[in-house]
Amino acid sequence: MDSSDEAAPLRVVVLVSGIGSLMGAIIDATHQPDYPAEVVAVGADRPCEALGKAEAEGIPTFLCDFAQYSNRAEWDEALTEAVNHYSPDLVVSAGFMRITGPRMVHQFKGRFINTHPALLPSFMGAHAVEEALAYGVKYTGSSIHLIDEGMDTGPLLAQEPVPVMPDDTVETLHDRIKVVERRLLCDLIADIAENGTDARVTRKTEKKRD
Repeated sequence: MDSSDEAAPLRVVVLVSGIGSLMGAIIDATHQPDYPAEVVAVGADRPCEALGKAEAEGIPTFLCDFAQYSNRAEWDEALTEAVNHYSPDLVVSAGFMRITGPRMVHQFKGRFINTHPALLPSFMGAHAVEEALAYGVKYTGSSIHLIDEGMDTGPLLAQEPVPVMPDDTVETLHDRIKVVERRLLCDLIADIAENGTDARVTRKTEKKRD
């Protein structure tokens, strides 16, 4: 096959707020010669370690520091413009601890995904691991979904269970979830590059009907 016939890599912008372990997994995956995606930029809502890691990899970064804006709408507008500058095919909220506003959601509808450390629709929100452990479930897990106007309410794209051990703490359980989450996310991005998000949602719906 002529190189001109090969599909261009999926352009991915990653949003982060912390150390960037999920971001790092995506970047590592893109180093594989046959991985069908590339990270074209990493953005954050506050100064964080992940930005430095991305810069060390030679990846463009941007900061839309929430604390520097007078209101959420203004920040949402700035974030949308910053992400749009890189013309992404997919935006990944990877440990991004800020709820985006309607402008961002509308601009990237159908190509804006989020990871969540629970089996949605159970344990939505920011304390999913603590709540699962307190509730006493035998299994929790990792979910990846499209972002919509709600909190963790968008269509599911991928899920995988993680058993809860009798001696688990929040930290040990979350660490095991993260291992699954990193692999699940990298596999999903590759699948989206090949098939798009619509096909993934369709397959999830069909599985629920069976």
